Amino acid sequence: MVMAWFVEAKDPYTGGHLWRVSRYANLVARAGGLPDADIARVTLGGFLHDLGKVAIPDAILNKAGKLDDNEFTLIQTHPAAGGRMLAGHPLGHLVAAAVELHHERPDGRGYPYGLTASMIPTDAAIIGVCDAFDAMTSLRAYRKPMPLDKVLNILRAESGRQFSQFWCNHLLALAEEGVLDAIMGHSDNGIPLHTCPHCGPTVLQQSDDKPGDLLACSVCHSEMRLCEEDHQLRVKPTGKKAPVAAWQPKADNLLIKRMIEESITHIPLEQLIRFARG
Repeated sequence: MVMAWFVEAKDPYTGGHLWRVSRYANLVARAGGLPDADIARVTLGGFLHDLGKVAIPDAILNKAGKLDDNEFTLIQTHPAAGGRMLAGHPLGHLVAAAVELHHERPDGRGYPYGLTASMIPTDAAIIGVCDAFDAMTSLRAYRKPMPLDKVLNILRAESGRQFSQFWCNHLLALAEEGVLDAIMGHSDNGIPLHTCPHCGPTVLQQSDDKPGDLLACSVCHSEMRLCEEDHQLRVKPTGKKAPVAAWQPKADNLLIKRMIEESITHIPLEQLIRFARG
């Protein structure tokens, strides 16, 4: 889980992506009627799904413009790379489908294996649509977040083609009801995303940060102070450059610990043993 968090830190625009995908996946799985153990597994898979991006060069992950064909081909290797990374872990099978198959599509045009609808595991189908939803509704180096209405229209158009119709419909219903609003634009429960006023990327607030603490932009290294105004958390530049330690990646251990506890406690011991045995 710590490695997955550091993978996210490679891209200054994707702060909170793993947490959001995990929370969306949890709600979608619950709405679809999965048992608690399966919901817990999907939730964990949502946090770990991009593990394979550790093998992708930062220059490609952070490219502001459109990827060329060679770069896109390299990006497409990250699910299989994640699968290989999990192969030697005793509990790797628990999240293998989420990590390796979340870019497969019902129409067979996904990657890395070109699976079709009936071949795509539930975990991967749920995380695939949640991953896309978060990507479209979040800030990226090359664009602003898409309006929610536009995102939902894209999901409707791609339901049954790019995304599982069953799970896509559940995500659409949750979004239309406003259930996902408290997750969008956040990096943890009650913690909004902040953007650097100087250069634009995410300034990540960790779970134990509080008003008055100093944060830093990982790109321009500007120092900022976390403030609370009108019951809203914001960052304000101090006019100084942050020390090196402040803008280096740091795992949010409280968040990771909570994610593990919330997931593992709902998965029966015998199921964990079965996954450990492969």
